Amino acid sequence: MRILLLGEYSRLHNSLKEGLVQLGHELVIVGDGDDFKDYPVDFSIDAKFSKSKPVVYFRRLIHRLFKYDFAKTERGIRFYFLLKKLKDFDVVQLINESAIKTTSGFEIFLLKKIIQQNKKLFLLSCGTDAVCMQYMVDKKFKYSTLTPYFESENRSNIYHFMFEYLSKSHLKLNHFLYKNIEGVIASDMDYAIPLEGNSKFLGLISNPINTKKIVFNELLIKDRIIIFLGINRHSYQRKGLDLFEKALESIEKTYSNRVKVIKVENLPYHEYSTILDQSHIVLDQVYAYDQGYNALEAMAKGKVVFTGAEQEFLDFYQLKERVAINALPDLNELVKELSFLIENPHEIIKIGKNARNFIEKEHDYVKIAEKYLKVWMD
Repeated sequence: MRILLLGEYSRLHNSLKEGLVQLGHELVIVGDGDDFKDYPVDFSIDAKFSKSKPVVYFRRLIHRLFKYDFAKTERGIRFYFLLKKLKDFDVVQLINESAIKTTSGFEIFLLKKIIQQNKKLFLLSCGTDAVCMQYMVDKKFKYSTLTPYFESENRSNIYHFMFEYLSKSHLKLNHFLYKNIEGVIASDMDYAIPLEGNSKFLGLISNPINTKKIVFNELLIKDRIIIFLGINRHSYQRKGLDLFEKALESIEKTYSNRVKVIKVENLPYHEYSTILDQSHIVLDQVYAYDQGYNALEAMAKGKVVFTGAEQEFLDFYQLKERVAINALPDLNELVKELSFLIENPHEIIKIGKNARNFIEKEHDYVKIAEKYLKVWMD
C-alpha cells in the first residue's frame, strides 16, 4: 500500500511510518516539523520565510494587531505546490483537524484536492480538536488542560489557539472532514472518551513506539536521584508545569543532598531526548488521563514518569502494577509522590522496569502498524 501521513506533532507519524515500512508499505510524511521540535518529514511545509529574522518582528506585530499569523498562509502555499507529488495513495491520514496548519478555508480547498486524487481519508484525534475541546468546555472531565483557564480567566490569551477549534471557520472545517473521512482514530484515553458514541469513531489505537530505536537501561541510583523537567513555554500552564516547578522547590529544600533537578526549555527533539537520558524521574504533564508521546518515550527508556495514568487508563489496559505515576493537579499529592520515590528508591527501579514492559506489550510500533492496517482496510 501507498500511505500518505499529513502532519507531525509528536513523532507519532514517524514511528507509525517505521512500523509500516517494516511491513513492506510505502510511506510519505508531509509536515512542518512542529516548530523548534524539528521532527523529520519527507516533504516540508515549514513557514521558513515567516520565521526568518527580517520578517518575524513584522509577523508578531500583525498577529498582535489582527490576531492573524501569515505563517499559516505560507504553509498552505507550500503545501499547494506539493500537490502534484501527493497523488495515488491508498490511504491518507491527518494528524489533526488542522493537519496542514493553514487557515480553515485554505485547508478545506487543499484537502478537497487531496480527496480527489487519492483513495481513503482518515483522521487522528491525538491533540486538541473540536470534539475534545467541546468536551472540555462542557467540563465533562474532572480535570483537563482547560482547568487552569477555568481557575483564572486572565490566562485566556494562553488558550486563544485552543478556542479557535470552536470558531465558526474551524467548525466548518470540522464538518467538512466528518463528511469526507472514513473515520477517526483516537491515540489515547484523553481523545477516545470525548469520541464515545460518535458514528465516525473507529476506536483507540495506542501510540506506536519504536523500541528498537529507544535503548532501555535499568536505572542505577548512585549518589542522587535525578529529576528531569522539560519546559515548553507554549504549553506551560496547560500541562501544569507550574505545579511541577512548585513541587520541585519543596523537594529541593527537603532532599537537597539526595536529588538533582535538571530543567531544560524549548529544545529540539534530539537534544531534549539526550538530556532526558540522564534522569530517573521525568515530570511530563498534570492535566491528562493517559500518556502523551513524550511520556511514552521516557517510559520506554525505563524512566518513572509523572503523567496521566487515571483509572480509565488502568481499566483499558487491565493494569495491576504501576507503570507511571498519575500526576494529579494537587501540589501536596505531587510532593507526596516524589517524596515516596526518593525515600524508596527500589520503587523507582521497579516502576521503570514495569514501564518498559508496558511499552513493549502495548505500544510496539510494528504491532500498532498492523492495527492501523486492519482499520484502514476494513
